[in-house]
Amino acid sequence: MGSLDGKVALVTGGSRGIGAAIARKLAAEGAHVAVTYEKSASRAAEVVASIEGLGRKGLALQADSADAEALTAAVDQAAEALGGLDVLVNNAGIFPRGTVDEMNLADFDRTLAVNVRAVFVATQAAVRHLPAGGRIITIGSTLGERVPGPGMSAYAASKAAVVGMSRAFARDLGSRGITSVVVQPGPTDTDMNPADGPRAASSLALSAVGRHASPEDLAATVAHVAGATGAFITGSVIAVDGGVNA
Repeated sequence: MGSLDGKVALVTGGSRGIGAAIARKLAAEGAHVAVTYEKSASRAAEVVASIEGLGRKGLALQADSADAEALTAAVDQAAEALGGLDVLVNNAGIFPRGTVDEMNLADFDRTLAVNVRAVFVATQAAVRHLPAGGRIITIGSTLGERVPGPGMSAYAASKAAVVGMSRAFARDLGSRGITSVVVQPGPTDTDMNPADGPRAASSLALSAVGRHASPEDLAATVAHVAGATGAFITGSVIAVDGGVNA
């Protein structure tokens, strides 16, 4: 038996990278899992197929996280289709680069809409469904704490914001038995940040262990927090960063 047998999870931005790995890991632990995606319908379908291949129910829902109505509807649809909701993983995010003198306001605003406002929107929708024992897990970033180079102001601001918001959620919802945690990755080998990409060397120079995380490294920690072993973890920021911010 898995640690999440019979539970229902929703992973935003779950069609690729860290989100896809989280969705598959939660399913491997016994959960039925819905994922949202913005554009990658075929990749979302592949994730759902892998979930169903484990004998769980899977569901892909198209929703731009910057669209509050669409995101709220996706949360409600996931709960209705899968018979409730026990775990929300706020994973969807974007990372436009640009120094403060060159980034345009539209990119800044969309970064906050996807990386910050969507966390609030999805969480607000989810708490209508989450029972006692429910979990809210938000994927942050080491860049919300320390910024090692230029061109990251919007992203860093957004990831710092979700830490404060997640801690506030813990206070808001603790009396209902719902926990709120940030899992904070460092450099992770994904399409957005490949381990052999142009920025890989500078990322590795920061690491204490000399490698990028794999998406599965993050997924394992999310599964731990989502399961029974995470019941007393709330208001916390859990770094899975290979010592980048040590």
